[in-house]
Amino acid sequence: MISKLFHASVYDPLYNGLTFFVGIIPTHDIGLAIIALTIVVRIVIYPLSSRAIKAQMEMKKIAPEIELLKAKYKDNREEQGRAIFALYKERGVHPFASIGLVLIQFPVLIGLYWVFYKGGFPSVDSSLLYSFIHIPASVNMEFLGILDMSKRSIVLAVLASLTQFIYTRLSMGSRQKVLEASPVEASLSGDMAKSFDLQARYMLPGIIGVIAYTIPAAAPLYWVTSNILMIVQEYASGRRFGKGM
Repeated sequence: MISKLFHASVYDPLYNGLTFFVGIIPTHDIGLAIIALTIVVRIVIYPLSSRAIKAQMEMKKIAPEIELLKAKYKDNREEQGRAIFALYKERGVHPFASIGLVLIQFPVLIGLYWVFYKGGFPSVDSSLLYSFIHIPASVNMEFLGILDMSKRSIVLAVLASLTQFIYTRLSMGSRQKVLEASPVEASLSGDMAKSFDLQARYMLPGIIGVIAYTIPAAAPLYWVTSNILMIVQEYASGRRFGKGM
């Protein structure tokens, strides 16, 4: 049941999308097809990513008030939680919007991994194609004639880690400023916040880099492209780098 659902909702659409783009790209470059597919995915989830950016901005605006509530109810964690969520509700902030954005991309990564792990290309399985998708004349597995998408790539692993670090830095802002703004830095909640901050900024990009090196290059290429598009969206929105920051 789960396998059928995964194929119908993730694997087959990705496989057909890649086959379609390989067919229309003159060089039949599977790497370029992955980039094109990533752009389509980003367009589809744009409303969610835009909402996540807005939520992060609102979270930064109310951060000083949250710290005051933590200090006020530092001896009553239950009341502290209620007060913080009441503030979220009052300001219309959705603190978990970013989590949804991350989670929605994992099925795509898993799908790409299985497509290439199972040898879905360069041979095309016609039984998986929709009626309107045609088998391409050929499939070029080397991205730009350099990187084999079915094998591991240290270059893409490093780029995946680097772009994740850059995006995290942009979305979370300056670490020094965040810590200085916290009046309860020495408290347990302050320590937890600093721990999360360090993990998100440095450990997460490192973990992503390690994972990216252990899987076919197709998935890291998707992650790199997706990160770059998110970085561009951050700058294009103009909200994150305005006077209010």
